[in-house]
Amino acid sequence: LGSQGQFPLTQNVTVVEGGTAILTCRVDQNDNTSLQWSNPAQQTLYFDDKKALRDNRIELVRASWHELSISVSDVSLSDEGQYTCSLFTMPVKTSKAYLTVLGVPEKPQISGFSSPVMEGDLMQLTCKTSGSKPAADIRWFKNDKEIKDVKYLKEEDANRKTFTVSSTLDFRVDRSDDGVAVICRVDHESLNATPQVAMQVLEIHYTPSVKIIPSTPFPQEGQSLTLTCESKGKPLPEPVLWTKDGAELPDPDRMVVSGRELNILFLNKTDNGTYRCEATNTIGQSSAEYVLIVHDVPTTLLPTTIIPSLTTAPVTTTVAITTSPSTSASSSSRRDPNSLAGQNGPDHALIGGIVAVVVFVTLCSIFLLGRYLARHKGTYLTNEAKGAEDAPDADTAIINAEGSQVNAEEKKEYFI
Repeated sequence: LGSQGQFPLTQNVTVVEGGTAILTCRVDQNDNTSLQWSNPAQQTLYFDDKKALRDNRIELVRASWHELSISVSDVSLSDEGQYTCSLFTMPVKTSKAYLTVLGVPEKPQISGFSSPVMEGDLMQLTCKTSGSKPAADIRWFKNDKEIKDVKYLKEEDANRKTFTVSSTLDFRVDRSDDGVAVICRVDHESLNATPQVAMQVLEIHYTPSVKIIPSTPFPQEGQSLTLTCESKGKPLPEPVLWTKDGAELPDPDRMVVSGRELNILFLNKTDNGTYRCEATNTIGQSSAEYVLIVHDVPTTLLPTTIIPSLTTAPVTTTVAITTSPSTSASSSSRRDPNSLAGQNGPDHALIGGIVAVVVFVTLCSIFLLGRYLARHKGTYLTNEAKGAEDAPDADTAIINAEGSQVNAEEKKEYFI
């Protein structure tokens, strides 16, 4: 508003349907000239502070020589139009104010969804809202991400003032869409930055997906193994079926099925094979396989000490006793110096001790054997030597023996 002297000043007003509009007319310089408001039908609403039209929605806000303000409550679309403020000078001066009434869009509705939807089907959703003025804007969101590729349609309502707006969204669904909220949002200036929304939660039916999870990646003999059949599907799959190598489980006592788990106790090599888990729902069935290989229990090698074998060379003892004018005995012994040749061991002191003991025992045996033979030597005489037992030596015994002859010396006989 600027100072225009003795001239009425107004401004356009925009109001939401059902709200209250304030119409103000000001005059900066006025010499007690009257002011008047009239509606688009040129009906006088107020002349100075006097109400001219019987409408309970229209009230006086302020009246003076410089201002005339009135209010229109519960504004409807029919109130929209050009209002006139008149200053009764000579000539009459007027100013126009346009009242714009915004039509509030109705809450949107989503149609086209029929539950449930099968995975892979093409879904078409339509969002519709009526009563907006000007025409509202519709936007689609899925997982909080806006979808741009949509169809938009605007139609004028029967009152020829408001509009009906619709938008269509086409997409092919998969299992990841199950439980996802699809949102239709209506933006309009009458909503004061608070858009109206409609939401549709999708329900998608799909065949099960199956995965087998072992309790240990390296099963060994004697251990227990648990195979978990993780299955997802909608509707929820029925209890799973376990098989081995295409047949029933061969050992129910050790292979126990508990819900979706297969527990195999005390693993052994006969458990090797392909285990299959099968899940089924009303849409279809799916399966997964697990190849079991039972590994040997690793053996731990303990440190060992190698004791070399001992070889004892044979010991030969020769004893010779000769009787002549005097009887003597001699003995000799020899130890094979190569008896331990080639024997290498980590403990040379031990080997040397053993060899020393063997040599000592051998020498003692030779000594005792020599003494024994020396004490038990025998002398055998012929008949010619009878009676010579007391002779100091063999020659004397022959000479003194009975019936000795001159050639007695030739008949001497000794036995050693």
